[in-house]
Amino acid sequence: MSAPQYVPGHGLLAGRSAVVTAAAGAGIGGATARRLLEEGARIVIGDAHARRLMETEQALAEEFGADHVASLPCDVTDEPQVQALFALAEQTHGGLDIVVNNAGLGGTAELTEMTDEQWTKVLDVTLNGTFRCTRAALRSLKAAGRGGIVVNNASVVGWRAQSGQAHYAAAKAGVMALTRCAAIEAAGYGVRVNAVAPSLAMHPHLVKVTSAELLDELTEKEAFGRYAEPWEIANVIVFLASGYSSYMTGEVVSVSNRHA
Repeated sequence: MSAPQYVPGHGLLAGRSAVVTAAAGAGIGGATARRLLEEGARIVIGDAHARRLMETEQALAEEFGADHVASLPCDVTDEPQVQALFALAEQTHGGLDIVVNNAGLGGTAELTEMTDEQWTKVLDVTLNGTFRCTRAALRSLKAAGRGGIVVNNASVVGWRAQSGQAHYAAAKAGVMALTRCAAIEAAGYGVRVNAVAPSLAMHPHLVKVTSAELLDELTEKEAFGRYAEPWEIANVIVFLASGYSSYMTGEVVSVSNRHA
């Protein structure tokens, strides 16, 4: 199946302000930042890679206006940096409506060869980082008292067993459980918390460092015979951030066409 046509924005998030973590580069975070802007939102983006983040901010500001884009380097394993990112969102855009927790870290290692450091690093970025940002988001949204939305980035690996991915799978399953529990706690003050669980999403830089054999093996398991474009995942994030999903909270939406 050929790649689909890019879907234009429809102003679904006009007047909203959003934070997106791990938003520099060509992956899901960068695609989500662009989609939010195309839907009319103002954004604050964070990423641990300061140079790439600055380049991303400049490119988006040129296209969508400097008053719509701000950035701050943010390592989600560092609580003061997380607090600074959310403070910037409130200072720059006068409040906060949407938070997309995209930061995550993968890796491949068999359990018998996996070190404590490998396990801990993946868990700290992927699960603990999502916890820190979700906590910051809920504190801010609860204090503001005007509702809001949190969307976490999980993975189908949180459901499916995969060799060499125990640390990543455990972290993403944890993100799913965190999402459900946070949703119950946040419902009382009008905040919705959901997650996306992509299967196979690739971007040009990632394709370059993936062997043709592995890419063929992964895509042949997909019903469409191809990987998802990052913006296809971002489309579902926009749906969860918009009024079209107003009755949904505590849900994990699989963005996938693979059923085995």
